[in-house]
Amino acid sequence: MAEESPLKDKVVLAVDDEPDVLETVEEELDMCILHKAQDYDTALQYLLSYTYDVVILDIMGVNGFELLKTAVARGFPAVMLTAHAVTPEALKKSIKLGALSFLPKERISDLKEFLEEVVLGTGKPLWIKFFDKLGAYFNKRFGPDWKEKDKFFKEFEDSLKKSEAGESE
Repeated sequence: MAEESPLKDKVVLAVDDEPDVLETVEEELDMCILHKAQDYDTALQYLLSYTYDVVILDIMGVNGFELLKTAVARGFPAVMLTAHAVTPEALKKSIKLGALSFLPKERISDLKEFLEEVVLGTGKPLWIKFFDKLGAYFNKRFGPDWKEKDKFFKEFEDSLKKSEAGESE
């Protein structure tokens, strides 16, 4: 028998201005209780009215960074799911604002696996696993030296590795 997903019955908010993306998220996360919003105002009302185990935010079209600030302020684990804003700048801003992960929409088939790690990680950033899993994707998309071009990424990765090493001692 298949192992039950840690996402079973988790309450998830998905925000995207594209209905087909929300439908795909719903299919991928059929074990969750899913709230969907297609615009900033609806999403903000949901964030202020409910408690979520995970929040999935698009960046473009729904003012995702502002919603990310609200989700983080309310203590909700948030992940970014984007197509048009897959840039080093958007990734950096997502990290700085407190997102736990950042997934390109073309990798939406990995959403369940990423969110299971968010739920099992009990709110800890998953950036080390994220960079391991999607490093090749970003190297191809941004160029092999994208982390070296912006010292933020190098310093961020180094700090993650130090904190992980400190936890395992």
